[in-house]
This record gives sequence, structure tokens and C-alpha cells, in this order.
Amino acid sequence: MQPSSEHSDFKIRQATELDCATILRFITQLAEYEKLAHEVVADEKKLAATLFGDNPSAEVVIAEYDTKPVGFALYFTNYSTFLAQPGIYLEDLFVDITMRGKGFGKALLTHLAKLAVERNCGRLEWSVLDWNQPAIDFYRALGAEPMDGWTVNRLTGAALTNLAATA
Repeated sequence: MQPSSEHSDFKIRQATELDCATILRFITQLAEYEKLAHEVVADEKKLAATLFGDNPSAEVVIAEYDTKPVGFALYFTNYSTFLAQPGIYLEDLFVDITMRGKGFGKALLTHLAKLAVERNCGRLEWSVLDWNQPAIDFYRALGAEPMDGWTVNRLTGAALTNLAATA
């Protein structure tokens, strides 16, 4: 059965602090799929503080089917100087492997696209690993365009700390 936000067995809802264990489980499963499990240092306490504390850094929606969490999307607001508009950056999108191909990923992205339009955002964007052809094909089928010519850069750990120390 294809999910529909109107169908009583399927819904997308805003996550709450009570969902931290579920969010962490999805993050861990995503990291395992991406062969990056060794990089996960998140725990429920840090998720609660950064997602639901006094100054939340991101938002999360949970996809449920028959009241069971089957996927999630974690996103935050970014900004385009060229458009002079906010945007939504999708940090993580994950659907349980047993539930893939049933429309849950598309429903999550559709939900975020609608949210972006409602918030007057000029963009919804995300990154995808270059070896993840199923995801690339899925995103292109939805109309997403790869941003060729752009390379993601990152400072983390000691490199971040060292650069900050030079200020």
C-alpha cells in the first residue's frame, strides 16, 4: 500500500523529546548503511539537548505506519544569499530497509517540500554519497538536480579546534 498523509495507517509527525531513542536508532542504521557507523558519537542525551533543548539546532519528523516508526527526516534552516531567502537543508533521510520502495521516502521529501513552500524557502537541498546510486536515482526521479562543480568542505575535531585557536 502506498502511504498517504490522509491514510489512517500512515502519518508524518513532528518528533518530540520522547522520540530520542527512535531517532538515535535511525541515525545508527543510516550510519551502518553508509558505512560510517564508526563516526556516530550521538547519544539520547545529546539529541535531547540539541534537538529539544532551549535552542534547538534542527527539527525532526517521524514517518509512522500502523503506529510504528518506519523512517525519519532531520533538517534545519539554512540561508541563500543569492536568493535572499531561507532554505531547508535535509541532513538525514532514512527509511527502514524493510519498508523501502513503498513510498515512505517520497512522502517524507514531499512533506519537507511543502514545509519549505509554507516557510517561503527558496531551496530544499541535501547531500548524497556518490556511491549511493539507488538514492541518486530516487532523488533524480523526484526532480532533484545534482550540484556538479561543488565540493563539500568540512572542519571537524582537531582541525576545527586548531583553526578556532588562531582567532
